Amino acid sequence: MGNLFCCVQVDQSTVAVKERFGRFEDVLEPGCHCVPWFLGNQVAGHLSLRLQQLDVRCETKTKDDVFVNVVASIQYRALAKSASDAFYKLSNTRSQIQAYVFDVIRASVPKLKLDDVFEQKNEIARAVEQELEKAMSAYGYEIVQTLIVDIEPDGNVKRAMNEINAAARLRAAARLGIARQRQAIVDGLRDSVLGFSVNVPGTTAKDVMDMVLVTQYFDTMKEIGASSKSSAVFIPHGPGAVRDVATQIRDGLLQGQQLMQ
Repeated sequence: MGNLFCCVQVDQSTVAVKERFGRFEDVLEPGCHCVPWFLGNQVAGHLSLRLQQLDVRCETKTKDDVFVNVVASIQYRALAKSASDAFYKLSNTRSQIQAYVFDVIRASVPKLKLDDVFEQKNEIARAVEQELEKAMSAYGYEIVQTLIVDIEPDGNVKRAMNEINAAARLRAAARLGIARQRQAIVDGLRDSVLGFSVNVPGTTAKDVMDMVLVTQYFDTMKEIGASSKSSAVFIPHGPGAVRDVATQIRDGLLQGQQLMQ
C-alpha cells in the first residue's frame, strides 16, 4: 500500500538510501517520505545506525612460542552523515573489521612473551582501535570501543601454568609449616629448661639445654633405627661428638626461630 501511494516509512535509528534510475540521490531520515516510483525513484535499502558488536577470535603465537587465542570485542556503528559511504562502499562490514583485527593482533602479539600479552592487553586493544578508526572512517563507520576480552593459551600450556602456580603455593606453605614447627620446638625446649632449672638448683640454662637436645637427638636416632624403610645414617661418635651434636641442633633451632621473626 505504501508503494501504491509512493509513501515510505523509515524507522527510528535507521536511514534509507534513495536512488533515482539506479543512481544515489538522497539519504532519508526516520519518518514518512514520498518516493514517486513512476519518476524512477526507489529505496535501495536501509542502514541501521544502532551500536553493533562483533567478537573476533584470533589465533596467533607469542614471542616464547606459545599459541594463544585472543578475543577482541569491537563496538561500532554507521554514521548518519556518511550513510552513503557505509551503504555503497562495503558489502560485508563485519568481514572487513575482522580482517583488520587479525592484522593488528598478529603483528603485535608475536613481539611479546605470554606474560607480557596479559599485562599489555590494553595496549593491544588501543592498537586495534586506532587501526580500525583510521580504516573504517573512510567507509562511514565509527569505532566506539575496542576491548581484549579474553586471552586463552593452548590447553597444555594452561595446565602447565596452573601446575607451576600450585607448586609455588605448596612450597610457600611447606616453608611456613617448617618455620612454625621449629618455633613450637623452641617454645617447648624453653619451657623444659626453665622447669628443670627451678627443680635442680645450680644448673645453668646451657647445661639443661644440652641435655634436652641430646636426649631428643638419641630418641630420633632410635626411631630411625626402628623403621624398616629408613636408610643408613652415618655420624661421628667420639668423645666430643655429643657436644658437637648439641651445638648443631641448637644452631638449627635458632635459625628456625629467626625465620619465624
